[in-house]
Amino acid sequence: MRRNLKKPMAAVSLLAVTGLVLAGCGDSVNEEAAPETATSEETTATEETTESTESTETVADCGDWAVAMHGWVGYTASAQVVTDVAREALGCTIEQTQLEEAAVSYDAMEAGSIDLIIEDWGGGRWQEWVDRGAIQEVGTNGNIGLIGMFVPQWMADEYPDITDGTNLNKYADLFTSPETGDKGAWYEGPPGYTTIGEKLIEANDLNFQVVSTGSEAALIELFTQASENKTAALGYFYEPQNFLAQVPLARVNFPASDWASPEEASGLTDYPETPLMKLATTTLLDSGSPFATLVTNFTWTNADQNAVAADIEGGMTPDEAAQKWIDANKDTVNMWLEGTGASIS
Repeated sequence: MRRNLKKPMAAVSLLAVTGLVLAGCGDSVNEEAAPETATSEETTATEETTESTESTETVADCGDWAVAMHGWVGYTASAQVVTDVAREALGCTIEQTQLEEAAVSYDAMEAGSIDLIIEDWGGGRWQEWVDRGAIQEVGTNGNIGLIGMFVPQWMADEYPDITDGTNLNKYADLFTSPETGDKGAWYEGPPGYTTIGEKLIEANDLNFQVVSTGSEAALIELFTQASENKTAALGYFYEPQNFLAQVPLARVNFPASDWASPEEASGLTDYPETPLMKLATTTLLDSGSPFATLVTNFTWTNADQNAVAADIEGGMTPDEAAQKWIDANKDTVNMWLEGTGASIS
């Protein structure tokens, strides 16, 4: 699919340059046939053309760059939107390369085969590569990673105070299951996920019992059925996640976090918010390429990412989903393009 992003300023510059080339050719042809002295009108027109050309802002050459692609659809959403804007508004050549996150991608950046990670949840795990000068933090991408315990939105609508974790015992009977007897079922994330569920239950003396779901797919099925059938469910989840654009959930909150790692957690406070980071190579950031400006300016919300990711999950190609969002959010895209000389209309 050919995207409809445009480069108005670059196009004007190209037309202006083309006009000068044609004018130059015309002058050489007319020198033999026309009088040596130009009319005042011709002189004025030439001066106006020159002034117009000199005042036109142009887009610098973008170059060739490689973007790491990580294995979750939210990442794909962010990377595809940035890729499409870079290709069509700035004329960049962008290669997307599927890689594992963390060290594998950082090594690729240090080796020069990858230039950008658009979303990293690592919380500083890249520091040794930064210390060696290969990678730089480019700030947050606007997305906030947030783990927590969630209930279907219908429960928050019907029981507004259920989103306060200290009130969970009041509603424990709603969550009982054959597995947990007279205790509420507390559905946890798969093995390997960051979790402090047991600590939260113990520290807050909650009448709940942990039940392992085994997979993210099982959690999604749990919440899907609870939302469709208006049954109670309390489970581990996180955002940004495109599922939340399809099935709304409400987060159950505990006091704000005061820990940096699960080992430090007392259980009295909630999971921390994690601003998701952009990482780029020093080579890109020092290149003067407008792509570096776009990467630096890029920021959007969890809702933005979820919308694009949901369209991808719904059957659109990443390119189609990205273009749909770009067409609906031109003002935001033009803010990302500030300083590049390009814009979309």
